[in-house]
Amino acid sequence: MSKPADHSNHDAHTNDVHAHDAQAVEEDPVDSIVPMMPIVLPLAGAVLMFLLAFIAVSMA
Repeated sequence: MSKPADHSNHDAHTNDVHAHDAQAVEEDPVDSIVPMMPIVLPLAGAVLMFLLAFIAVSMA
């Protein structure tokens, strides 16, 4: 029979991973962009409509 695995180091590694995950959540770039969405989305829509209208007029 084989000996049971030693998991004492596993708990320390798990804690390090959770600490790293907490740092990654604090530096999330998406969270910094979300407040600008009410401005960016309408502007992008307006640019897209202008470009589509320009293409339609130039083809006519």
